[in-house]
Amino acid sequence: MHLFYQPELKNGLLELSQEETRHATKVLRLGIGNEVEVSDGKGTRALVEITEISKRSCSFQILKETTEPKPILPKVAIAPTKSIDRFEWFLEKAVEIGVSEICPILCSNSERRIIKSDRSEKVLLAAMKQSQRNWLPKLHPLTSYSDFITQANEPLLLAHCRDGQKVSLNNKLKTESWILIGPEGDFSEEEIGLALKKNAIEIDLGNSRLRTETAGIFALSVINYLK
Repeated sequence: MHLFYQPELKNGLLELSQEETRHATKVLRLGIGNEVEVSDGKGTRALVEITEISKRSCSFQILKETTEPKPILPKVAIAPTKSIDRFEWFLEKAVEIGVSEICPILCSNSERRIIKSDRSEKVLLAAMKQSQRNWLPKLHPLTSYSDFITQANEPLLLAHCRDGQKVSLNNKLKTESWILIGPEGDFSEEEIGLALKKNAIEIDLGNSRLRTETAGIFALSVINYLK
């Protein structure tokens, strides 16, 4: 069944946005009386019936409503790739696999230093609906690496290509940890040292040297599988 997004569902706003209305009526050709599902991205999901359609909105009435507790999922702090397409691919697949928060980080070797948050939010939303998830991951603004490390409270899992006391991903690692993935040029020695001062655990992602987005997806997949 088609899934739509209405962030104020719990507040009683029973209509779709103009963009969602256009997709429902112009693309999917839905009409009055059709039943669809609506999620607020915060765990609430409702089976609804379309009751009224205008050019700018699509009203509905709730037939059945359920609430899903927030799942315990890993978080990823990742340096955006030079190719925005590859970064958006990562965002899409991360949502499908399972991620609770994503923080783009600006590192000393970062090749991309600007991202459009509104565009990234749209990618996350589309992936949430496509994968039939009820929780929309939180997207943080682009943050300098040093600021991120200073502010981080949760356990840190640091992936890098340099030598270190690395451990394999295993089910003893906390699922809600932040996974740190650096740029194509890797984290600098200073950045690794800064994370280690915050008691980061160095993790081993195998013998192959992975691209940034591949490393993020690999780590998310393994941790979600083992939890």
